[in-house]
Amino acid sequence: MNIITPSLIAAAVVAILCSLLLCAVITDIKAHRISNRLVLIGACAGIVFNTTLPEGYGFVSVLPGALGFWGSLCGLGAGLGLMLPLYLLRAMGAGDVKLMAMVGAFLGAHAILNVVLATFVIGGLLCIAVVLRNRMLALLLNNLRTMLLPGFFKMMLNEMPTIDAASSSAGKLPYGVAIAAGTFACVMLTSMGIDPANGYWGM
Repeated sequence: MNIITPSLIAAAVVAILCSLLLCAVITDIKAHRISNRLVLIGACAGIVFNTTLPEGYGFVSVLPGALGFWGSLCGLGAGLGLMLPLYLLRAMGAGDVKLMAMVGAFLGAHAILNVVLATFVIGGLLCIAVVLRNRMLALLLNNLRTMLLPGFFKMMLNEMPTIDAASSSAGKLPYGVAIAAGTFACVMLTSMGIDPANGYWGM
């Protein structure tokens, strides 16, 4: 009797991904940066796992298994591409973009769409919680006006918009926390047979 099933292999791979994300969260909270070495090791591991392990629809799917080399690479590119505009607008750090690309290397392009959506929702809720805890809602609204209006006017003049840093912060949120939480949420939902992107309930 073979006890090493595709589901068990997928669970081990997802556990490794979660461990990497926890390490990223710890360093992001402590030092407000995410290690390039951690992200590089994680991205390489995701590609290797997807290339060498038995194939399926992804490690977080109704048919657990690897996506293959190109499937992993597409996931990495999707994670990078979806977050890169926010980096170019200076609304997100480079470490956060790389971390999402690492998650994509593990989970593939379809799953990374779910992770990005969940990350944005959780990140927004965490941001509101931090602001309310610090009683800085008025400052947050003023910062949004100060940061977004110049970008809007630049767009009107056909220039590349940017988001300038506010003079006073309403609270700093390590976005690695939101990325990790978004990933965990998608893993949990998929384990219950729910696809967050289209509301599919598997059997």
